[in-house]
Amino acid sequence: MIIAVDGPVAAGKGTLARRIADIYKLDYLDTGALYRAVGLKLLRNGQDPADTTAAVTAARHVGEIALDDPALRDEKTGEAASVVAANEGVRDELLQYQRNFAKREKGAVLDGRDIGTIVCPDADVKLFVTASAEIRARRRYDELAAKGVDTSFEAVLEDLQARDARDTGRDAAPLKKADDAHLLDTSKLDIEAAVNAACKIIDAA
Repeated sequence: MIIAVDGPVAAGKGTLARRIADIYKLDYLDTGALYRAVGLKLLRNGQDPADTTAAVTAARHVGEIALDDPALRDEKTGEAASVVAANEGVRDELLQYQRNFAKREKGAVLDGRDIGTIVCPDADVKLFVTASAEIRARRRYDELAAKGVDTSFEAVLEDLQARDARDTGRDAAPLKKADDAHLLDTSKLDIEAAVNAACKIIDAA
């Protein structure tokens, strides 16, 4: 079984996807981590994430960055990832990696921005996880505050809205709900309620 989990930043899709993978004993891939790895490689090389050629070259060597590197979760890395994700050449380089992962014998859970539309359009179950921009910004702000990052809710909201605009407005695989995806709005749901709602959809499938 292939389960595609898409949605905007800070909607809770990563946490949800990991829980789903654990419940159904499926392998899990955070595809956003691949783009973060490309962004991080560029930043560490002192290169501009908007440099198309450099970004594609970095994508070819994405395996050199461990996907559990703590620096992948930094805000600067996330911003760089959003920039390189709009690069069609980068997406082409990473697409086959993601598809091969999805075709593992048991199946897999993949989360990202374009899993149900581009990476795995034939996924058995597609979930589009979202929440209001204010709710998502509050979650991200609380997360950053817990890490001791000095920022403001207004700054986090502005950054989130900018990333939403990039993700939905890019020419290469923009963020959008697949026609056959189930919409899961987590604005008023905690993680347990979201997991229960997702499992009902998966069990029905």
